Amino acid sequence: CIREKNDKITDIYSAGYLPYSGSPAVRDVFYMARSARVPLATFNLSSENRRIAKKFDGKLFRISTPFKDFDAGNKDFINFCVGYFTKRHGPLLMPEERLKTILNSGLITHIVSYHKENMPTAYVFEVSDKNTSHFWYSFYDLSLVRQSLGMWLMLDSVRHAQKNGEDYFYAGTVYGEKALYKTAFEGIEYWNGREWVADKKHLKKLGRSDSERVVNLV
Repeated sequence: CIREKNDKITDIYSAGYLPYSGSPAVRDVFYMARSARVPLATFNLSSENRRIAKKFDGKLFRISTPFKDFDAGNKDFINFCVGYFTKRHGPLLMPEERLKTILNSGLITHIVSYHKENMPTAYVFEVSDKNTSHFWYSFYDLSLVRQSLGMWLMLDSVRHAQKNGEDYFYAGTVYGEKALYKTAFEGIEYWNGREWVADKKHLKKLGRSDSERVVNLV
């Protein structure tokens, strides 16, 4: 999908597309994927959501800054984000060049930062309008990874989107077992290539069997 001048982000996401960020030469291109979303009108915390909420609620200070007002070129910020991906996923997935491509994409509407004792603990890249929020990327202090900070960041974003009266929260893709934590959200739907499906059991089955459909191109 190529986003044109008058296209609405809400319409693009609702058709099963997510932003492509693999090349600095490509702009306003979206790809169809097994995207997942949470309908916010009926969203309620699950028991797992409540368990995660107790770990960090009230312990981190949240600031949502419009992207135009955020210093995205700050070296400490860049190093924090690149360092997170390097340690968590290896150096190839998010080198500084790709991070800057994402920051310069024109899609990010807000940078959400979390602080503890005036020290940055996490950042979230958000694409949003009055109807939709997309949790695009998150970066956080890896000393807290075993406490499920990553899941809490997404949960916190879901709650804020609901509070703002939005219709849907987009959680990215669900491929592989590592992404199945997103199924902790009640009512989650996934795009099957034709329509949105609210079948969590089948979504888990797909995620657990994705390794059987992977082709190694190396």
